[in-house]
Amino acid sequence: MSTTTDATFAWSDAYVMGFGPMDDTHEEFVACVNAVLQAPDARMLECMQALREHTESHFAAEDAWMTETEFPARECHMNEHAAVLKSVIEVQQLVEQGNTEIARDLARELARWFPGHTDYLDSALSHWMCKQTMGGKPVIIRRDIRSGKIDELLAQS
Repeated sequence: MSTTTDATFAWSDAYVMGFGPMDDTHEEFVACVNAVLQAPDARMLECMQALREHTESHFAAEDAWMTETEFPARECHMNEHAAVLKSVIEVQQLVEQGNTEIARDLARELARWFPGHTDYLDSALSHWMCKQTMGGKPVIIRRDIRSGKIDELLAQS
C-alpha cells in the first residue's frame, strides 16, 4: 500500500470565477483535495475529515446562494453537489476501516472533476451571484501562463 502519491492538485487562477466568496471556497477545496493526495497513510483519516467538513460547508453555502436567489439551474447543480458529498462520506468510512488508497483515488477523481464543474456550473452561478449582489458581470483577470502576459477576460453572462 502506498503512503503518498506524486500527484498534486494546485490552485490556478484558471479556477477563478469572479465571485469572491466562491473563489475563496474553491481555493480551500483545492488545498483539501491536494492534502488528501499528499497525505501519508497515518494522516489520511484526518485529511479526509477535513475534506468532508470543507465539502459540507462549501456545498451548503453554494446551495443556499442558489436557493435564496432562486438561481434557475439550481436543481442540477445541487444534485451534483449531493452526489460528490455522498462519495466523500462513503470514502471517509472506508478510510476509517483502513483503506487509505481509495482516498487518493477519490482525490484524483475530484481533481479531474473540479475544472469542468467550475467551468460550467460554478461559472454560471458566479455570474448570477455577481448580478444579484453587485448588479453586473464579474470581471476576471487571468495570467496567460504560456506567454507570461496578463489577459483581461470579461465574463459573459
